[in-house]
Amino acid sequence: MSNVFKALSDPTRRRVLELLRERPMTAGELAAEFDVSKPTMSAHFSVLKDANLVDATKTGKTVTYRIKLSVLEDALLGFAKTFGLGEASSNEEKDTDHGAD
Repeated sequence: MSNVFKALSDPTRRRVLELLRERPMTAGELAAEFDVSKPTMSAHFSVLKDANLVDATKTGKTVTYRIKLSVLEDALLGFAKTFGLGEASSNEEKDTDHGAD
């Protein structure tokens, strides 16, 4: 999970994920959205792939990226559970059930 949070720690990588939520995009399309070098973008893509947040498909010389939402959702749910987030509503339901007795 630490790879996921490393990947999410950078604003450029978060923006890449936002763009990929809209639709799959090629490396060139994504790179055109940022004012950084191609090697820098390649490094960002590598971090996202290492964290398993994106899937890359190569067709000829073109690489198309797709977001893997299930991995992101799992990481965020695990993070929320670590801090007890989302448990308040469960506890409130239990308190309501006791009031009906």
